[in-house]
Amino acid sequence: MGVVNFIIQNILTQASITIALIAMLGLVLQKKSVGQVISGTLKTLLGFQVLSAGSSIIVGSLTYFGEIFTAGFNMQGIIPSIEAINGQAMNELGLGRDIALTFLAIFVFNIVIARFTKWKYIFLTGQAILWMATMTTVFGYFSGLRGIVLILVGGFVGAVFAVAMPAIAQPIIRKITGSNDIALGHFCTIGYMFEAGVAYIFGEKGENKKSIEDINLPKSFEFLQDTYLSVMVVMVPLYIITAAFAGAGAVDTGSQHYLMYAFLQAIQFVVGVYVLLSGVRLLLGEIVPAFRGIAMKLVPNAVPALDCPVFFPYSPNAVILGFITTTIGTIIAMFVLPMFGLAMILPGMLTNFFAGGTAGIFGNAVGGRRGAIIGGIAHGFFITLLPALLVTIFNQMGFVNATATDVDTVTVALLYAWILSPILKAF
Repeated sequence: MGVVNFIIQNILTQASITIALIAMLGLVLQKKSVGQVISGTLKTLLGFQVLSAGSSIIVGSLTYFGEIFTAGFNMQGIIPSIEAINGQAMNELGLGRDIALTFLAIFVFNIVIARFTKWKYIFLTGQAILWMATMTTVFGYFSGLRGIVLILVGGFVGAVFAVAMPAIAQPIIRKITGSNDIALGHFCTIGYMFEAGVAYIFGEKGENKKSIEDINLPKSFEFLQDTYLSVMVVMVPLYIITAAFAGAGAVDTGSQHYLMYAFLQAIQFVVGVYVLLSGVRLLLGEIVPAFRGIAMKLVPNAVPALDCPVFFPYSPNAVILGFITTTIGTIIAMFVLPMFGLAMILPGMLTNFFAGGTAGIFGNAVGGRRGAIIGGIAHGFFITLLPALLVTIFNQMGFVNATATDVDTVTVALLYAWILSPILKAF
């Protein structure tokens, strides 16, 4: 058990290590030379670590932005956090071992399903699997499941989502990337498909469809066609205006003037985007060729399902548009949902950027600029509604004023609460 715990906690939950080991396996199966195996493995590890470093820079900048946003507009409500639920489940309910074993079960079931069904997707986003394991374990526990049954049921349900979500999104991913080499492994996929559906209905079609990436600018503004400069032009005013509303004392900025601090945090965000996209390019250059070895030997036609930032370079303008429109949608939902007796859910800037940005890519691919705008606002409302529905259920379970974010995991929780739990309790 000690060895299993070590593997789960120190290897499988470390996405960079997991992906590097899988790349190494693929290269070994292709009978590459020792040098090629070492080089490919280390470059995969380096690429993912660079990607993670970029994400960390963005997270730090957005955490600050979330604080001044809340202070500037005087908002009070529930901030969705699966991390808080994970901590409470492990520390207060003693479910740490069950969550870890469910995590491992999801991974194993995923490989089995990919091997013996037409769904050939291997879900490689370790943190997302951990959050899915948390949700299936907590809701399975409160449904009356215990021991090995709790682990196996949670592992199977999580694995079905781990192969079904990439499969559902793959037709649009193929349109975005132009190939079938990679898939999307992120448990916000129901939200992405929701935006794609809205974009299909209300967006542009046929010859009228104009991508946000194809904006024709006057010569004096052609510099905005550079991804990083266009991001900067959007984010700098957003940060400075929000900081101005929040005022000087909202966040500790040391001896630095609060508006200058906001300006530098906006630049830091752009730096994070630059680092993240550099890591994506390095990672994809190694993981896709290495994965062919696994496809040839272990799981025929296997496709790696990777985290959402991997897709940002394919449509960078849509990422920023998705972030902004999703944020607008979450703000609208924050005020509207309490009118119907639901909890007030505060906009989560991290979710709005990573999930909203990816949803923006989907909306733009399906319905062009108009689809991305209308779909993005609808997406923001949708990803606020589902966590709001979960608040009451969590309160009944003892998780006071708590809810989760990623809509696929929230959907699993609602599935347990509304369908599985009543069936189990009937017996």
